[in-house]
Amino acid sequence: MIIVRIQGGLGNQLQQYAMYCKFKSLGVETKVDLSWFREDIQKKQIMPRKLELSFFQGLMLEECTEKEKTDLIGRENDLFAKLQRRLLPGKSRYFAENGRMYLPEVFALRDAYVDGYWACESYYHDILPLLQQKLVFPVCRQEEIAQKNRQTMEKMAQENSVSIHIRRGDYLDPANTALFGNICTEAYYDEAINTIGVKIQNPHFYIFSDDADYARERYHTSSYTVIDWNQGDNSYFDIQLMSHCKHNICANSTFSFWGARLNQNPDKRMIRPLKHRNNQEYNRLEMEKLWPGYILL
Repeated sequence: MIIVRIQGGLGNQLQQYAMYCKFKSLGVETKVDLSWFREDIQKKQIMPRKLELSFFQGLMLEECTEKEKTDLIGRENDLFAKLQRRLLPGKSRYFAENGRMYLPEVFALRDAYVDGYWACESYYHDILPLLQQKLVFPVCRQEEIAQKNRQTMEKMAQENSVSIHIRRGDYLDPANTALFGNICTEAYYDEAINTIGVKIQNPHFYIFSDDADYARERYHTSSYTVIDWNQGDNSYFDIQLMSHCKHNICANSTFSFWGARLNQNPDKRMIRPLKHRNNQEYNRLEMEKLWPGYILL
């Protein structure tokens, strides 16, 4: 049995769900561990999270039992099990990401607890059509917002629509800036907009940002529309809107990667930064292979 740990924000949860689906597509018995979302654990988090996968319509997750998890990796507070994972990884059935962009050996596992964020496109690129079918957004319960989203998606279908995701918010905090900052700069977005402008005629750009005031100030001409009404528990509808754009400009953020991944336009142009984090080295040729279909800037 494979157990996939689900944790983090929505973008990461979607990536872990994609790994769950990928293992199942390989004919492997696979379940998920949702214990990270227990109330006692979330109380300790700097930024508490919800299981936002549950928002999607009819999404099925087979959850492991505590015994099944313990049989694989021991109890969470078991010192021996923790030491074995750290000092004798080859003897442990705990498999975690180790900083490399892509770990294809994960798919050779048959009895393991799989712990990571799995951002690389190559992990599940081949099953994206399946994921696009499974990840069904419900209709927003707030009629005014639901109507705005419907009208916006209809307009996107009639234009050469391009989503632009600008993540500021927590990325401006000093600790996060060291890791994620100064990657998706204004120069990056200028280059991405110019690149799209060369490839398609009369693009209209839809801006998605956690800093709508900044977005309106910088992108204020008639070529831009700032999306600012999907807030709080409704924020994941921004992914739905991004996926309805014909093309996508991503931030170094899993949230916008999923807007591009769920975009079913066969002729879509997808742009993402070459780097995701400042503490990793990236080889362009390797990245182009691991992120098929993306323009890397």
